[in-house]
Amino acid sequence: MTTAIILTFILGYIAITLEHTIKINKAASALFTGVLCWTIYILGQPDKALVSHQLMEQLGEISGILFFLLGAMTIVELIDAHDGFEVITDRIKTKNTVKLLWIIAIITFFLSSLLDNLTTTIVIVSMLRKIIADREQRLMFAGITIIAANAGGAWSPLGDVTTTMLWIGGQITALNIILQLFIPSIFCLIVPLLLVSPKMKGTFESPKVVENKTSTSTIFERNFVFVLGVSILIFVPIFKTITHLPPFMAILFGLSIMWIITEMIHSGKDTEDKGMLTVVYALRKIDTPSILFFLGILVSISALQATGQLNLLAEWLTTTIANDTIIIMAIGLLSAVLDNVPLVAAVQGMYSLEQYPPDHFFWEFIAYATGTGGSALVIGSAAGVAAMGLEKIEFFWYLKKITWLALIGYFAGALIYILQYNLTH
Repeated sequence: MTTAIILTFILGYIAITLEHTIKINKAASALFTGVLCWTIYILGQPDKALVSHQLMEQLGEISGILFFLLGAMTIVELIDAHDGFEVITDRIKTKNTVKLLWIIAIITFFLSSLLDNLTTTIVIVSMLRKIIADREQRLMFAGITIIAANAGGAWSPLGDVTTTMLWIGGQITALNIILQLFIPSIFCLIVPLLLVSPKMKGTFESPKVVENKTSTSTIFERNFVFVLGVSILIFVPIFKTITHLPPFMAILFGLSIMWIITEMIHSGKDTEDKGMLTVVYALRKIDTPSILFFLGILVSISALQATGQLNLLAEWLTTTIANDTIIIMAIGLLSAVLDNVPLVAAVQGMYSLEQYPPDHFFWEFIAYATGTGGSALVIGSAAGVAAMGLEKIEFFWYLKKITWLALIGYFAGALIYILQYNLTH
């Protein structure tokens, strides 16, 4: 049974990567793989109630991620509908490609630590559409954005879900993880930037501005909706910290507030004048296939987790490789193939706080590795999946153009962390 599940997952993964060759949408392949994995599991398990319970338990965690993604994408679309991103894009005067690349990367790095890597990627990639006309240039920027978002999320307890898990679990403390991973995370981004900058010479062209006659958004409405939307996104980690509710509750709460306020702002207009300025329109415009793709991937991986395959993999690494550093580096790279959330959950279950106390080298390095290792593949992180959906990034394009940069950055940051740890301890 477990062999059949693993084989199904591998074949499904291959189908996803060959989306444009086999001409089957990756969302369809992911959904088919996820359902088939669980079907094989329940048919091979005598206790059907147990499998159903496990599925519903896994679906609870998965739906939280999906609702968060849905809410964040809707808020970003609503800001975009009001031309809110012009507040930022109008202030970017440079036409130098390299200079813009560094500006975007640095903004993404710090914004990701404040919001999270997923939300930040959605915001930045949406902005890039307003700044860069050439798709090939924009794809390179999107690739660097993924690296920057994951690097920025790794050093903040709120920036990446795995770092948050370790923080909530008591394996790390907030101030210490910031102090220990800030410099390694910077190197994880700076090294790829230095390598790619010589290849990004010249200037870029911005998209031609087309006057939208159906939009009746005023300058006040544009600025107000932008500030409101960004404030709601920033409020997400604050809401989570205060209430201890999952992030998706915060984003849905923020979306409801934004929905009410925008309805009030446009209440005096007729239905035709409101046009695309409503949340209803934004909900129609968001990339639903990407959300279904994300669902399929997470359901597939949850089947591996429910059958204990991820725990067996972690145990195999421990018994086969005696060196903690190599194990952690391997887990980090593995998170580019398997979701880093169940991997970290498996690690948390395998190693106790008695064995590795809070703020131990093991936990700090795990936070870095699983936070940044996913950049190696476009479907290896939430940020990558979001960018893939928004810009239709091909798996093999990313593998050819971005993976080597992400890997060099990953190993550079890891080396800096090890050197830093040995010097300070």
